[in-house]
Amino acid sequence: MAGSVEESGTPLIARLLRGQKALVTGANSGIGKATAIALGRAGADVVVNYVVGADEAEKVVEQIRGFGVNAYAHEADVSDEDQVVDMVARIVREFGTIDIMVANAGLQRDSALVDMTLAQWQKVIDVNLTGQFLCAREAAKEFMRRGVVPEVSRSAGKIVCMSSVHQIVPWAGHVNYASSKGGVGMMMQTLAQELAPHHIRVNAVGPGAIRTPINTAAWDTPDAEAELLKLIPYRRVGDPEDIANAVVAITSDLLDYVVGTTLYVDGGMTLFPGFATGG
Repeated sequence: MAGSVEESGTPLIARLLRGQKALVTGANSGIGKATAIALGRAGADVVVNYVVGADEAEKVVEQIRGFGVNAYAHEADVSDEDQVVDMVARIVREFGTIDIMVANAGLQRDSALVDMTLAQWQKVIDVNLTGQFLCAREAAKEFMRRGVVPEVSRSAGKIVCMSSVHQIVPWAGHVNYASSKGGVGMMMQTLAQELAPHHIRVNAVGPGAIRTPINTAAWDTPDAEAELLKLIPYRRVGDPEDIANAVVAITSDLLDYVVGTTLYVDGGMTLFPGFATGG
């Protein structure tokens, strides 16, 4: 119901995804956690993927179950092909199918170029890019097998690639991360082009500066936050729920005609605010 509020004071998300089955990778903290909870609140059954932090994953599962839907935690490294295959096979076995894949798991291994090791480069590419490819591939197989079930959704399935403003904004000292997210952007568009004829929607969400454990140093002191806000025209740091709500919207039938798009949720960071005074 538009405008209504839960007792907690947070906006009530209509059960836009009732009866759908979702898998969120990297869902025991940060953006992934908020997204898994939001999908559950919207009516989906949810698999909470994690690679470390089983206790936190189980807490997320319990919170999701509180919405009257099903959920379970699944440990898997998204950069490992066999583990991803097994993870998707399990959701199909336990929930009957999968309708939504949110490829969120990601990490940073920051370094100046001349000091960056091949291991630092490869780890970020393996998780942030190859991991999303593997998750998208396995979900698409099930979407194509099952096809559209009109009473569930207008599409056969939805894939959300979690990208970043650094899909298009260069980031010195983070060449592995920025390259992985640039790759995610082109991968998403290519998959969207290939899968759209099967009524599978592939899109990306591009967070800006969000209050998560991965970037605490950028906002956890007044001075750090003041510097960060110079890059954000909207003048606030985002919360994980800002991203989670975007994922709910883009996976719902409300946005059924949105295909191959990156939705930047960034307070205007991609507006290049340094040019606001004339450049």
